[in-house]
Amino acid sequence: MESTQPSLTHLHDPLTGEDHLRLPPANDEAEQALLGAILANNAAYEKVADFLRPEHFSDGVHARIFEACGKLIERGQVANAIQLKNLFEQESALTEVGGAQYLAQLQSSYVTIINAVDYGKTIHDLYLRRQLIDLGEDMVNDAFDYDLDIDASQQIAVAEDKLYKLAEIGETEGGLAPFKSAVLESLHMAEAAMKRDGLAGVASGLNDLDKLLGGFHPSDLIILAARPSMGKTALATNIAFNVAAEARTERDAEGNPTEQRQPVAFFSLEMSAEQLASRIIAERTGVRSDSMRRGDIRDEEFDSIFEASRQLFELPLFVDDTPALSVSQVRTRARRLKRQHGLSMIVVDYLQLMQPPAGKRSDNRVQEVSEITRGLKAMAKDLDVPVIALSQLSRAVEQREDKRPQLADLRESGSIEQDADVVMFIYREQYYAERAEPTQRDGEDDNKFHERLERWKERCERAYGKAEIIIAKQRHGPIGSREFAFDGDTTRFSDLVADDHLPDHY
Repeated sequence: MESTQPSLTHLHDPLTGEDHLRLPPANDEAEQALLGAILANNAAYEKVADFLRPEHFSDGVHARIFEACGKLIERGQVANAIQLKNLFEQESALTEVGGAQYLAQLQSSYVTIINAVDYGKTIHDLYLRRQLIDLGEDMVNDAFDYDLDIDASQQIAVAEDKLYKLAEIGETEGGLAPFKSAVLESLHMAEAAMKRDGLAGVASGLNDLDKLLGGFHPSDLIILAARPSMGKTALATNIAFNVAAEARTERDAEGNPTEQRQPVAFFSLEMSAEQLASRIIAERTGVRSDSMRRGDIRDEEFDSIFEASRQLFELPLFVDDTPALSVSQVRTRARRLKRQHGLSMIVVDYLQLMQPPAGKRSDNRVQEVSEITRGLKAMAKDLDVPVIALSQLSRAVEQREDKRPQLADLRESGSIEQDADVVMFIYREQYYAERAEPTQRDGEDDNKFHERLERWKERCERAYGKAEIIIAKQRHGPIGSREFAFDGDTTRFSDLVADDHLPDHY
């Protein structure tokens, strides 16, 4: 058990120029009152056991008494002054404060257990304050200790991570809850899905994908993985735009429909914000993004680009293209966005470019990725939004005749598959077909070569403009795959219209 003795701090008085000794906050009376209540009536322990730990006490003796009470109670024994007397006879710290007589004094000072929770929360709150003081001192000392290997931004990331963990410790309202609350929540979700045509989560804008997934659900981690050039970023950008552009209809307390904006946070660790903007404009206008970069566009195309840009100005899509972010940095920035503008979805492009948590770097990349995926899943639950994280696939795909991805192809796949609620793959047959143009073999006659060439052309024609999205894992529903239209020039995914059907707008 860590030492619970408070550290001393000094306060400098600028008027007198003197330093005054200042003790970290503590409340011995609250600790004594709680221990007295526990020793007199062990039911008091059950009221605080969910959130109070021995290390939360400022007095080491009180921490030892609380820990001993917990062990006895958990074994089904009675924890009182008599039971603890033998246990503490050899404890020099207890002897210094009066030994067994101190235990009896605590028990006799008991009044009621009604205030046990209040005492416990006071002790817990003061513990957090002492931790904040220690954290602040560490931040000051680390800032003064100049280290070439750790720059200021990394120190900030470490401090943010420590603050977040301290905030998690500060949650004292958790624990078991009646199952009826979960049932009601499930009922509300089903009602919302019924009113939104089967969508309980955030709609992707691709109807066939939404039907298979039921939308992207809050607190879910969705892994979108593919080999390079399959269109990972394109699909993620399409989804982010569709979510941000579509206001969600909700009903207020009186049953009146209201439109809710759906802000999206897009963390692009690979591409710049300008490149993402060019992709979205290309998708909306049909003008190739590389043509825009070269300025190789006509006047009417520029007019459509200008009109699309004007519409995008109001889009609640927020892009952060800072490279090599850590999970704690992403979480801090996303939490700030949610507080200021709201938040409906987070996209991270891509997972392998993220930095491991500060202090968790190792030579084992699988272990680092495990820390990252666990952090992303925790962030999804903490912020209660779906998190889409893009991921690379290993080269094992290229060694197989069937290039369709499998779960085992995930790079550093141990924890990615385990932590994800949904794993989606993108597969484009066209990409592989176009690179498999046959050449005439030695000794092969022209007829056989032309037969192979025709079969290749038919394969390319069947695959042209199509992409397959494979749901390889879904915690809440079935797995399967769906075909979509994909325009490589504008990097746009859309629902595929069957040959025997006309588009809805025709």
